[in-house]
Amino acid sequence: MNDRQLVLLEGDRRDSAAGRWRGCVEHAVVHAIRAGYRIGRQVRIGKITGRVVGYNIGAFGSFSGASFPLLVSTELGLVKCSESELAPA
Repeated sequence: MNDRQLVLLEGDRRDSAAGRWRGCVEHAVVHAIRAGYRIGRQVRIGKITGRVVGYNIGAFGSFSGASFPLLVSTELGLVKCSESELAPA
């Protein structure tokens, strides 16, 4: 098993929309959990199998947690996914 050290980076976004995006991220993550995508769940992305390893809580950027709330570990690496991209394995 690979042990990876996680590093917390302090960041800031100075616009009034940040609070709105945090709410969207929280809603997307809660929805994914209620849909059964809990940590440890085996899933497929097309023909590639993986396992849910966490949740994307990023509030802004191209791959924010509002659109891609799930973090899935596959043989090709870690990916951010939406529920619509996954199927139970």
